[in-house]
Amino acid sequence: MVNDRRSGPLEPARCCATTAPLQLLLLLTLGAIVVSLPPAEARTPTAPTGSALEREATDAFNHAEYDQVLKLWQSLPPESTASKPLIRLAFQSSLKLGRPEEALTLYQRLVPTDQPDDPALLRPLALSFLTSHVRDSQEYVRIAAYTVLAELGLAETQAVLEDGLLDASVLVRARAADAIGKAGLAGKSGPLRRALNDAMPAVRIAAMNALSEANVTDMMPYLIEVARTDDGPESVFAYAALYRLGRQDMLTDITGAATLPDPDVRMAALGVLGQLKRASSLSVLSQGVYDPEPSVRAFAAGALGDYGQVGAVAPLTHALGDESARVRAVAATSLGRLGIRENHPLLRALTRDANIQVRASAVEGLLRLGDISAVLLAADLARHPDSSIRAAAAHTLAATSDKQAVGILQTLLQDQQPQPRLLAAKALGKSGAPVTPLLKKGLQDSDVTIRLAAAGSLLQQLRRPTTASKVR
Repeated sequence: MVNDRRSGPLEPARCCATTAPLQLLLLLTLGAIVVSLPPAEARTPTAPTGSALEREATDAFNHAEYDQVLKLWQSLPPESTASKPLIRLAFQSSLKLGRPEEALTLYQRLVPTDQPDDPALLRPLALSFLTSHVRDSQEYVRIAAYTVLAELGLAETQAVLEDGLLDASVLVRARAADAIGKAGLAGKSGPLRRALNDAMPAVRIAAMNALSEANVTDMMPYLIEVARTDDGPESVFAYAALYRLGRQDMLTDITGAATLPDPDVRMAALGVLGQLKRASSLSVLSQGVYDPEPSVRAFAAGALGDYGQVGAVAPLTHALGDESARVRAVAATSLGRLGIRENHPLLRALTRDANIQVRASAVEGLLRLGDISAVLLAADLARHPDSSIRAAAAHTLAATSDKQAVGILQTLLQDQQPQPRLLAAKALGKSGAPVTPLLKKGLQDSDVTIRLAAAGSLLQQLRRPTTASKVR
């Protein structure tokens, strides 16, 4: 009885002590049930992907198991909300595996169209479009990739460029040699030195140019031997390389080559003289526009544009009346490149030329002189039924960043024929306007060469300090 009386008052306390944990457990259990209900029942958004999957993907990425990362990514149910870290891992894995098209889709998830672009992601994406096609089975695709790389001259692509020197295609090897030079890598590239022994003159010439511009003086004996034994264009480029390395007397040999019987040698000599820009070469360049061969006259007109001095106006004015449409077109472009506003009437008159390609070159010349009204003429060309004329219009518009010109290029970027789209993508890379959204669309083109051109133009845009900060 004593025990019963003592225990009586303790029962409520014991009961409460037992009940409180049970109630708490029940509340926690009910809370867990509510959280685990489907979205429609719980009235909450889909829960983000768990960290366990991210950890597994991270581990796979760190072990270079990029295929596994993508498998993990693809295993997510379509209705799941993937985390940004997981998407980024899948994006980086796609780049590592050389699948830029897949990476582009992932980039669009990381950076929606209504948000500013991320250059740190967009740049390697654009570069991957190029490097993933340098070993394409189709030669024209490899040529396109290396052509863009040569225009960009990126030091980080050294391994890819030197690999190109072993390609079966002559044009790929020559482009690779050009690119190594433009990337500032010629002086320390053993493969480029070995390219001096390439079986094809075009590759040897590209290597000579790149190495001489890098002031690689120990190849002078090789150049002297070529200059002594070769009687074709290669000897002219050997003279030019020696001149760059300090042999000023070689200018006499180059000048003399401009009058030799072989038209190819004359063209090579005129081209070199235009690039060297020596005042003493003007008379030879001027005489070139009277050459009996139309191809040589066209080369002389182009070289006068490279020469870039007011003295080139008179011979170019003569070339505007040439019987060859090609010569007239090149002369019109060169006049624009001189940047002399007094040439405006000459170019305006040429916009009525009988040859429509000449008109296009005249429009380009006017745009180079800052005549924005010439954009209207380019717009007419962009509506021409001939796709080659529409392509020429796209090319001319690279000379201006006018808003209306960008609009025309946007239309040409959607042309039914690949040539206008290709030239439009290239032209947009030279624009000072914020054209990144257009170029990202170009990355989705059905034609691989246009995707490569768009990628190259994107890289050009991203390295512009004034436009990279305005990427939208």
